[in-house]
Amino acid sequence: MKILQEYTLDELKEEMDKRSVKRFRAEQIYQFACTYTPIDEMTNLPKELREELKQEFTSTPVEIYKKFESKDGTIKFLFRLQDNNIVEGVLMSYKYGNTICISTQVGCRMGCSFCASGIDGRVRNLEAGEMVGEVLAVNRYLGGGLKEDRKITNIVLMGSGEPLDNFDNVVRFIELISYKSSINISPRNISLSTCGIAPKIRELADRNLGITLTISLHATTDENRKKIMKIANAYSLADLIEAIQYYYKKTKRRIVFEYILSRGNVSKADAKRFASLTKGIMSHVNMIPINKTPESPLLPASQEKIHEFFEELKAHGISATTRRTLGADIDGACGQLRRRVLKEESENNSENSLQSENQTNKTNSEN
Repeated sequence: MKILQEYTLDELKEEMDKRSVKRFRAEQIYQFACTYTPIDEMTNLPKELREELKQEFTSTPVEIYKKFESKDGTIKFLFRLQDNNIVEGVLMSYKYGNTICISTQVGCRMGCSFCASGIDGRVRNLEAGEMVGEVLAVNRYLGGGLKEDRKITNIVLMGSGEPLDNFDNVVRFIELISYKSSINISPRNISLSTCGIAPKIRELADRNLGITLTISLHATTDENRKKIMKIANAYSLADLIEAIQYYYKKTKRRIVFEYILSRGNVSKADAKRFASLTKGIMSHVNMIPINKTPESPLLPASQEKIHEFFEELKAHGISATTRRTLGADIDGACGQLRRRVLKEESENNSENSLQSENQTNKTNSEN
């Protein structure tokens, strides 16, 4: 099924022209799609047109399959796609508005040691319209509309998947979600978090989309980074920093670095190396406490080491904050909840299948 959210208004008008649908109807369809209204509920449209649309299009490419609310107010969503694959998103409320972290792939092939998303590898890339669907589904859940009536104010491309490993669809998503006639979220309110695919960072710089680039750095030596992130085997820190410098010079936008507070990677020496690596780049460091998962071998650094690291960054004039731990009671880290729910469902299906088989055997023996 084609996804209505894959189109801008002008593109949808052209698509409807091919079907001899009047342009004012295309505008109605587009507005309904942007408010995530199911085709059956587009009651301003003639029933015949609705039936025709349903044969070829969907306006709800993802559905909220399950949601889990944390004691801190964070909500974790599991989204079911049209092919029954599951991805996840996280809604976080702040004083300035609502931020949603969305997925860009089903699974991930990057294999970072602190992330559960990549354990089973990548299944497939998400289409741009599916990513738009994640945002619009939650906006509708919150009772939001378009533009100034929307409830979602910020987006982080940081759920399941590596955004730059799905480059074309992610760029298209950013264009669609910031389109003036749609929900119209400014690129300045969109952050893209990457593990560091250096050539794609340069390509992203050339697009000059106006978004915030966030780099998962997590170590200041190649040796330590390779222990945490497989991508470091493909691109050295020198390669990565060169690409980041190119991005910064091209866009003039501040870079955010994520740095996990793991044992062996957090020290005064690490802070000094970080300052040397990022010299000349306006940056901010998000220091991330370890959200422990059963699959991760990483251990948290001591508070003493964390304090040393922070103070040394500050001494070099580098802005740094510790990210609040949100959603820990609902498996808030990337991939955790999806993996747990899929495992539980698989076990339940196996148990039900076994019970059914036992019942069949019992019936046959009685006969």
